[in-house]
Amino acid sequence: MGYSALELAATGTLFTFLMTTLGAATVFLFKKEPSALFTKLSLGFAAGIMIAASVWSLLIPAIENCEEQGLVASYPVPLGFILGVAFLIALDNLMPHLHPGAKNAEGPKSSMPKESLLFMAVTIHNIPEGMAVGIAFAAAANIGTPEAISAAIALALGMGIQNIPEGTAVTLPMYVQGKSKIKAFLMGSFSGLVEPIAAIITVALAANVTGIMPYLLSFSAGAMLYVVVEELIPEAHLGEHSDIGTIFVMLGFLLMMILDTSLG
Repeated sequence: MGYSALELAATGTLFTFLMTTLGAATVFLFKKEPSALFTKLSLGFAAGIMIAASVWSLLIPAIENCEEQGLVASYPVPLGFILGVAFLIALDNLMPHLHPGAKNAEGPKSSMPKESLLFMAVTIHNIPEGMAVGIAFAAAANIGTPEAISAAIALALGMGIQNIPEGTAVTLPMYVQGKSKIKAFLMGSFSGLVEPIAAIITVALAANVTGIMPYLLSFSAGAMLYVVVEELIPEAHLGEHSDIGTIFVMLGFLLMMILDTSLG
């Protein structure tokens, strides 16, 4: 194959980071915040992608990795999953942040401006995404087959696609709140920089601790599903009429499922 796990993970998350940057660049085209409908539909779409990715790209490979190591999957996979959820709960409670479309900030009380709180929310959201892509490429490098690499590429594509509206959703409100277009763009772009950082740290752990792969895969799945349930799905419902929000969740799930089954 010719590439190390670290190189593959860095390349994959560089792509997802660039997709966030592409979404942030819409600040140069529009002058208003994205509509509530756009925000909720994009969050629903992202939720569907992340649910499918958690199952096909993380939990199933974690179980398969346990079998390859001769381990009983009923211990490492649930434990990793629980630790991933606990990690995101801790971040939610330790870092002040404001989700797109929300009125009240979460976490510790802070005097940070709204645009900074939005930046923090997307940064928290991006940590498990970076971990997921990084560990998927690390697993692919370990397996060494074209099918494994294709599966990791599918995950990176799915994460990258949903990062485009995410970049838009965080950047335009910053501009409306008074940031210049350049500053809003840079903050929106840098919110995605945590993905390569999280990926590199995760891959370094996987390389230095024997047998940790199933734990990291399920950890990433737990962290991503926590984001979906705690943030994305509630925001994707549209008051009394949530059918269209639900449809976009299904569309995101379907897209990620197609990517994973066709490329993987």
